[in-house]
Amino acid sequence: MAAQDELNQLERVFMRLGLAETDEQLQSIISKFLPPVLLKLSSVQEGVRKKVMELLVHLNKRIKSRPKIQLPVETLLVQYQDPAAGSFVTNFTIIYIKMGYPRLPMEKQCELAPSLVTAMESKPQLQQDGLMQLLIPTLYHVKYPAEKAKGTSVFNLGEKPEIVQQLLDFMLDVLLMPYGFVLREPQSRPSQGQQQGASGVGLAQPPPGMSSYGAKRVVGDNPWTAEQLEQCKLGILKFIQSEQIPENEAIVHLVVASSDTRHSVATAADMEVKSCQGIIDWNNHIIVNKLYKIYLGDIPLKTKEGAALKPELKREPVSTRVKLKILPHLLRSRQAAETFPASIQVVYDGLFGANTNVKLRGLSLQFVHHICSVCPDNKIKPLGPMLLNGLTKLINEYKEDPKTLSLAYSAVGKVSSRLPQLFTKDLALVQQFFEAMCKEGPDIRLSIQEALAMMVGAYCSLQGASLTLMEALVAAYLEKPEVQVRQVAVKFASTVFASDHIPSRYMLLLAAGDPREEVHGEAKRVLRALPNQTTEKESTPTILPPFPEMVHYIQDKASQRINSSAKYTTGTRVLPFNPATYAEVILYLRMCLAHSAGVVPTSRSFVDMQDQAPAIGCYVRNLASNTFISPSSSKNGETDPVQAYIDLLEQLLTTIGGLPVMYCLLEIVSVYPQKLAAQFTEKIDWIKIFMSTNKDEMRELAAQFYAVVLSTMSGNDFHLAVQNLIKCAKDSSPETQHGALLALGYMVGRYLNRKKKAGLNIQDMEELEAEEPLEDQLLQLTTEAITSFLDDASPSLALAACVAIGEMGRNGALPIANEGPGFTKLRLVGSLLGKLSLSKESNKMKERAVQTLGYLPIGDADFPYQKKLLQGLMDSVEAKQIELQFTVGEAITNAAIGTSSLAARDLWMVAEREYTPPDTIKVNDVVPWVLDEILKKYIVSPNPHHRQASSLWLLSLVRKLSQHKEIKSHLKEIQGAFISILSENDELSQDVASKGLGLVYELGSEQDQQELVSLLVDTLMTGKRVKQNLSENTELFQGGSMGQTPDGQGLSTYKELCSLASDLNQPDLVYKFMNLANHHAMWNSRKGAAFGFNVIATKAEEQLAPYLSQLVPRLYRYQFDPNSGIRQAMTSIWNALVTDKSAIDKYLKEILHDLITNLTSNLWRVRESSCLAMSEILRGRKVDDIIDRLAEIWETLFRVRDDIKESVRKAAEQALKTLSKVCIQLCEPSNGAAGQRLVAVLLPCLLDIGIISPVAEVRSISISTLVKISKNAGPLLKPHAAKLIPTLLESLSVLEPQVLNYLSLRATEQEKTAMDSARLSAAKSSPMMETINMCLQHTDISVLGDLVPKLCELLKSGVGLGTKGGCAHVVVFLTTKCPQDLSPFAGKLMSAVLSGLSDRNITIRKAYAVAIGHLVRAARSSSTEKLFQKLNMWYLEKDEPIYQSACVLTVNAIGRHSPDIIKQHAVLSLPLAFLGMHEIPDEDKGETSDTDLWMEVWQENVPGSFGGIRLYMQELIAITQNALQSQSWKMKAQGAAAMASIAKQQTGSLVPPHLGMILNALLQGIAGRTWAGKEELLKAVASVVTACSAELRKSVPDQPSIDTIIQVMLKECHKENLRYKMVALKCIANILQETKEDFFQDLVDILFPVIKKSTATGSSRKEDNEEEEEEPREKELRMEYLLCAFDTLGKAWPRTPETQTRYQVELCHLMCERLKLSTWKVQLGVLQAMNTYFQGLLLLSQGNKDTSALSEILKDTFSALTFPLENKSYSSVRAEALSILELLFKKLEETNQWATLTSEKRDVILKALTSMESDNRPELKDRASDLKKCLASVP
Repeated sequence: MAAQDELNQLERVFMRLGLAETDEQLQSIISKFLPPVLLKLSSVQEGVRKKVMELLVHLNKRIKSRPKIQLPVETLLVQYQDPAAGSFVTNFTIIYIKMGYPRLPMEKQCELAPSLVTAMESKPQLQQDGLMQLLIPTLYHVKYPAEKAKGTSVFNLGEKPEIVQQLLDFMLDVLLMPYGFVLREPQSRPSQGQQQGASGVGLAQPPPGMSSYGAKRVVGDNPWTAEQLEQCKLGILKFIQSEQIPENEAIVHLVVASSDTRHSVATAADMEVKSCQGIIDWNNHIIVNKLYKIYLGDIPLKTKEGAALKPELKREPVSTRVKLKILPHLLRSRQAAETFPASIQVVYDGLFGANTNVKLRGLSLQFVHHICSVCPDNKIKPLGPMLLNGLTKLINEYKEDPKTLSLAYSAVGKVSSRLPQLFTKDLALVQQFFEAMCKEGPDIRLSIQEALAMMVGAYCSLQGASLTLMEALVAAYLEKPEVQVRQVAVKFASTVFASDHIPSRYMLLLAAGDPREEVHGEAKRVLRALPNQTTEKESTPTILPPFPEMVHYIQDKASQRINSSAKYTTGTRVLPFNPATYAEVILYLRMCLAHSAGVVPTSRSFVDMQDQAPAIGCYVRNLASNTFISPSSSKNGETDPVQAYIDLLEQLLTTIGGLPVMYCLLEIVSVYPQKLAAQFTEKIDWIKIFMSTNKDEMRELAAQFYAVVLSTMSGNDFHLAVQNLIKCAKDSSPETQHGALLALGYMVGRYLNRKKKAGLNIQDMEELEAEEPLEDQLLQLTTEAITSFLDDASPSLALAACVAIGEMGRNGALPIANEGPGFTKLRLVGSLLGKLSLSKESNKMKERAVQTLGYLPIGDADFPYQKKLLQGLMDSVEAKQIELQFTVGEAITNAAIGTSSLAARDLWMVAEREYTPPDTIKVNDVVPWVLDEILKKYIVSPNPHHRQASSLWLLSLVRKLSQHKEIKSHLKEIQGAFISILSENDELSQDVASKGLGLVYELGSEQDQQELVSLLVDTLMTGKRVKQNLSENTELFQGGSMGQTPDGQGLSTYKELCSLASDLNQPDLVYKFMNLANHHAMWNSRKGAAFGFNVIATKAEEQLAPYLSQLVPRLYRYQFDPNSGIRQAMTSIWNALVTDKSAIDKYLKEILHDLITNLTSNLWRVRESSCLAMSEILRGRKVDDIIDRLAEIWETLFRVRDDIKESVRKAAEQALKTLSKVCIQLCEPSNGAAGQRLVAVLLPCLLDIGIISPVAEVRSISISTLVKISKNAGPLLKPHAAKLIPTLLESLSVLEPQVLNYLSLRATEQEKTAMDSARLSAAKSSPMMETINMCLQHTDISVLGDLVPKLCELLKSGVGLGTKGGCAHVVVFLTTKCPQDLSPFAGKLMSAVLSGLSDRNITIRKAYAVAIGHLVRAARSSSTEKLFQKLNMWYLEKDEPIYQSACVLTVNAIGRHSPDIIKQHAVLSLPLAFLGMHEIPDEDKGETSDTDLWMEVWQENVPGSFGGIRLYMQELIAITQNALQSQSWKMKAQGAAAMASIAKQQTGSLVPPHLGMILNALLQGIAGRTWAGKEELLKAVASVVTACSAELRKSVPDQPSIDTIIQVMLKECHKENLRYKMVALKCIANILQETKEDFFQDLVDILFPVIKKSTATGSSRKEDNEEEEEEPREKELRMEYLLCAFDTLGKAWPRTPETQTRYQVELCHLMCERLKLSTWKVQLGVLQAMNTYFQGLLLLSQGNKDTSALSEILKDTFSALTFPLENKSYSSVRAEALSILELLFKKLEETNQWATLTSEKRDVILKALTSMESDNRPELKDRASDLKKCLASVP
């Protein structure tokens, strides 16, 4: 039976389908019946199913031909998701979904898009594909929320990971799909561009990157056009951009889309990729594997997974275009480089793949570079051989693109740097690369050079044959013409071979002569690396080859080259090497010689090199003796290495020259003249050539060399040579004279030295006399020749003479008289001292003069002017001669000690440390006198220049004469002198004094040292200093020191050093500190370095090492001292002592303790330095390092930020900024528990101290830090949210500028509202609110328990607009984010917010109202009900605008944000809204009404206003009654308006009991006194009665009768208020007109006196003219009243004969009277009333017998009508008069009472009508004419 019913139902559906004629009908039937018909497919009855199929076939035919017919897709989707539906039903349902969905309007498709996604769950793959095909085109049109945070609600994908994966796969296939692709079956001919060898047999060839299955499902049944496909791709990008899918999931799609061939798609994807760049973790293995899979496709590997993959699912590799987009992202990823074997597959595909191109090759090579850079050792090791093979193959085979080849070569270099073992045995590769460098172009050559430079390291451990082969290789390529080849060969020569490998050093020497700077520069750098240094890349010190072996090797190579084409020819001379190489050979051999001699080679200056000469001499003498002893060397053909060295020097000097060469020759001969000088006696003239060159230095060196050679000659040759020199000195060119003078001086010096020694040894004396019998005469001549040039006009000759005299004086007594005529010693001293004060003399001359003066007492023990000389030197001080004073100090030291001076030694033969004066020598020591002079006269001199110079002299004495008994016995005095100099204003004096104090301390015994320390500490700490004797010429300040701040001067630095030492309980350490503290630039000069303070400093470091733990904290702080002197001093000490880089970490706790303690020191310098040091030490610290002291640091820095001194404040600001940055970095969730601890420590400081600080800057940094921490810390803030959020909310107002409050108070109401809105917006977008929002993200039930009570407290008692608005915002946020968690607390919050609704500020009220609007969603229903009750009570009972405003704002907010709540509580909310809609605005105050807001609530929640009133009639009446009973007149008026509105809108349909309810309510409201707005009640009553008069005639309980209503209304007509009275009259007139009741008597009593009075007034109008002008309003009101009276009388004119008989004549008379006397308005009103009067006049009806009365009435009327008819000004008056005439004529005609009209009256009327024949209105003229005819036709 059931089956038959189903069949019948289907038949009926079939019938309806058949009868459907239009598309609309068909659509209606389908919408209604298609879903249930489909459900019938699950029927067990075969017949039913067949019938359904029949019906569906019919349906399909009709639907397909009508594309506009809509299907019920929404219903079908619901049905499709029904789990109870069978597969048969779902299969057919989806057919119609697929058919109907594309037909829908796009808005509807977008609306249903989420349903499509939901429908995909647990469905077969094919159906899912179908749904996705529907979804993808829609995505482009979906409107996503602007706020990304809310975007997840569109598709709600968070809980559907499987669906997400399906969508992503499908979207990827869509993005990969090429435009215009046509899926061809395998048997058809493959289209152009398709790859061969599709996966599987019999499968369609898919596009690149896609599987066969993927291509089919994207193409589907209806393939997209190119434009549609483009739109689909853009839709997918929009979908991804709206963050529907996490970036990590979707980045692969974006990368693929960025390679699209359509510009719109590629650009959009590129922009999104760039925006995501910072968020994406490119090392995520999931992302990397996806990129590899797309790039390579599903390569069929021999694995279980590879075998299990179906052929149709295997993806092809992507096109080259996509690969070019993927590779740059792989280059960002370390994980990509480590993924094997994919990384190698990508490399080989890019280098050798079938579809590769130049750009892809380039990127693949960059990927090789990337692999070499980031891949760890254990993972790159197996890759190495494959990478190298691929690169070498590319280099050998590929020659097209130079850039690609360059990258390939560089990549080989990178591989070699990571895997050197691959290259060590393969020298062929090196040779190949060198050859390639010779052949390739410049660009590629540069890359090969780079590669070879990286490959060098692989060959550093070569040995045996390989090393020899490499040697040959390098030698061959050093001679190539390409500069890069030679440069790399130099690199190999310097790196591959050991530093003492002679052949490679020789190659480098050859390279040092290369014409190109990059080649010879590198070669020289390597060659000149000193043995005690380590090169950049080597850890072993340089070892130079042995001197003999190197010389022999050079000599052999030189002899080979001199006979080959490699020789160098200059003029007639031939050299084995070019000049540059030769010069480098000589210098290198000199370095080898020094190294072999056991000293550190140097080539910085000849003076430094000369210091090494004694050691070299010792080595040369040993070498010579060994050579002479061992005859085997000569047998082997080996020459003496020293002689070979000399030969090389001589050869180069003869041909090219050069100072270093001359010096080396001079040095080697001078250190062993006995054996080596003799060979040059025959070459005297050759040497003389160099003595006349144009270079001073060359002449000086040549002169010395000449003197050395000359000193070995004897007899006649010697005499001739000397005489020749004397002659040259007198009569030659200046250069020759200069050289001759110097040679004579050096020669005589050597002679006098020998003579002095001989004087001590009798045997030598005899030899000397035998050799040189004519010495006295010759010596005399020589001396005269020299001294004659001392005052020469030529500066160079005078300088030469000075040098010569100094050299003579140093070695012996000058052979001139002490005093007398001629040139004497006295004159010599005077002349030299005189030069010191001459400004024309050069500094060089002055230095030489001072030096010579110092030398004179050294050679002459009996020099008579020793003290005069010393006194002259000490008196010669001038300003700005610091360098000279070093020389003066040295000269004073030499002259003071005389013959015992170290300067007396032979500088070439004897080292300084080895020299001791002979015991037999006469002593001329005047040190006691000199010391006394310096201490008593110059140190205490009032002249600062004297004091500075004397400190240098004293330092020189102490340093050079440290063991002298006078020095040792005057240590205290010397220390006192140095202490007094410490307080000088110039840095050098301080530095000298500190160095001097250190030396003094070192010299004393233990007892002396204790006394010295005590004295120094006492002086420094008390500030005592030596008194200066002042006179009128005393210079108190050096030039330029006036006006300078004393901060960096005086004793402050040394006081600090002393304090530092005292704190360690080691006062004596002050001397060590002084040695380390200052290092003036002067100590780096040649003269300064001679003092050797570096050695002393090293000792001091060792002695201070035990005190590091106490020193480091203090020293660290002192490095930031604002006093530059202290800062430099302490930095020097720090650099000297703290050599361990980890010292700061080691002593971090101590440093922090010291800094925190000193942040609040009473000295501003200490506070400032502590801040700066704190800023520095905090950088890069870990949580555990600082967590214990963090709170203390913040609090202290906050205090210091408000320091009295500006520089301290700035330093504190810098420290706070650093501290803030460090804390922000450390507050990351990745730091785990440490981050949590840090947040726990940090927040109390910032919240309790920082944000509420009175200091603006402290508040600013605190807020900034909080905001950034909230962004960084994220979930770590959760435990602190309950404290953090209220504090920040309070700060919103505290931190607002107070001026805004002031302005707000002074502004107008409108300005204030606008300003407050702006203030609240600013607060919501402030950093504090940003932080609050961050915290709120992490709130849940656990946080709310603590947060809500504080929030409630703030809502109730918070101060300030920002705080209150912020609290409201927080409530809204919580309601939106966690409504369920908030539910238990909603009541408390609502109560708190409600209390704030009465705030005087409209902006706050709005914010609180919005908060309630959201909060009600989380509140219980009972709470919400109470809320509405409260709002009702406020609105009706509180007569204050604030409460009225609060009510409307709240209800409106609930309506907007929680409309379902309004509907749930409609009984309470909507009546209130209805009443509010009728609020009467206060016009006086210019306020805008809240009516619109109330109306919005009402209209949004009722089904039309009529239906709404009907629905809530009882409630509406109740609330309006309450309003009418209100004590407030305004509320009464509002209630009246509302009641009137109800009545008017329901008039047509009011029936009992509602009719009675409304009327009773209205009448109840009317009772009582008059108030503004009460008129509305009258109007309402009138409108109800007029509309429902029939219903009112029926007797119904609780329903007032018409009579009762009229009585109430009549009562209102007696009110005194004229306007009100008029409304009442109009209303009762309408009621009487409608009900036909007779209450005319009552109205006559009220109105006749008014009309009569106005008539009387009108007659005396002229008399009262002035009064009328004074009261225009009253006049107008009286006129309105008069009009109202006539109108009322007209409408109320009854049909009762008795009443008419009584008043008909009188009323007519009154009207006629007014027609004659009134204005046109009154006339018009009277005429209208008259019209009504005549219409109801019973005398004009059939059967009238009282013709006399009618006659009287007509007589008055016609007489009166002439006035309006003749009114030419107002046509309306004439028209109305004509209407009355027409009515009267009609009535008279109908009743046949023309007889009552007398001929007299006819004439009057005819006359009036005749006058209208000229009327300007044609219609009136016609009407008048018709009336005239009618009248004329009357008998």
